[in-house]
Amino acid sequence: MVLDAEVIVILKLPYHFISAVPLSRRLFSGHRIFPNAGFQLIDPSILVEEETTPNYKAWKYYPASIGEVLCKRYQIVGKLGYGSNSTVWLCRDMRVNQYIALKIYVVNDSMVHRELPIYHHINQVRSDHPGRECIRKLIDSFEIIGPHGRHRCLVHQPLGMSLEELKMYTRDKVFSKDLLKIALRELLIALDFLHSEAQVIHTEHPVPRKIAEDRSLYASRPFLLTSGMPVLCDLSEARFGAEENQGYIMPELFRAPEVILGMKWTYSVDIWNVGLMVWDLFEKSHLFPGIKPDQTYDEVHRLAEMVAILGPPPLKFLERSDISLRFWDENGNWRGLMPIPDMNLEDLELRLSGEDKRGFLQFLRKMLCWLPEERMTAVDLVYDPWLMEGLFDP
Repeated sequence: MVLDAEVIVILKLPYHFISAVPLSRRLFSGHRIFPNAGFQLIDPSILVEEETTPNYKAWKYYPASIGEVLCKRYQIVGKLGYGSNSTVWLCRDMRVNQYIALKIYVVNDSMVHRELPIYHHINQVRSDHPGRECIRKLIDSFEIIGPHGRHRCLVHQPLGMSLEELKMYTRDKVFSKDLLKIALRELLIALDFLHSEAQVIHTEHPVPRKIAEDRSLYASRPFLLTSGMPVLCDLSEARFGAEENQGYIMPELFRAPEVILGMKWTYSVDIWNVGLMVWDLFEKSHLFPGIKPDQTYDEVHRLAEMVAILGPPPLKFLERSDISLRFWDENGNWRGLMPIPDMNLEDLELRLSGEDKRGFLQFLRKMLCWLPEERMTAVDLVYDPWLMEGLFDP
């Protein structure tokens, strides 16, 4: 289960908005003995889990083992996920008899120096904002020594299935309107806390394993769907909003136009992200896939799709970019690097009709705007008429 360095979620998007799994049943205290035999062995020639990530190097990863105890406190029970810079494990906190999720970074990784201060900052924010409880908390952090250097470890509460995974369990592999609205309300409240209060921009049975020369590679085991409060997590790409930000962020399919065009960006990139997440969960295709005929991603194709859906970008938006002249001329006319597709939101949206469809598309257009300053804030979106509809129905 690829979670790109963060685990157990009820919603996988560029932000990980998740449904918490409060694993509260009492556990036996003390050190447990786990079997070291009876595992299904994976052929050494087959790449598994973190081995499939780009630029994988085995020595960078800590060779964790099920049953191992870290920091004299956390005993590894199973693997939850992996990413290009970490693995995540379900552990038993032997001190308080509870499960936790332990994220182990690759050796001497620099990303943790960005993520850890964000978590510390959020933990120190004193606020009665309801969104504070919708943010995943950092419980503990420490370092361990591996064969090739130091590894930073972050401890969180364990959480549930990602929304992307949950979508695969739904009828027709898309969210119902009611389920989408529930998830969105919680997400927007969480984002409003991050933006307005914290000033942060968000980015059992033995399991199969593969035996390498100096380590065992375990297969991840996701949690099944359970109840719990939705939580926004994965702050590995988060930034402080008070700082001036520039540079590439976000997965390609969710990348905001100001990021593609090398402009400075701020909180509104999160709002763009939410708009595309809404479409992905409710519809059966990506809104701006940017895929060429050879099935590779291309930003020219993606920008052309944006022009088709959003209309031409305002000239004052293009003037903020040093590279916009590659795609548009001085007057804001598309250079024709590829034809603008013949498509629009009304024709692409096939699940709703009448006033319901109009309200949904108006809601989307409040988030998907060329000009970042024209995108609605998270708190304004919470009170959108389409999203509020049915909230107080018996």
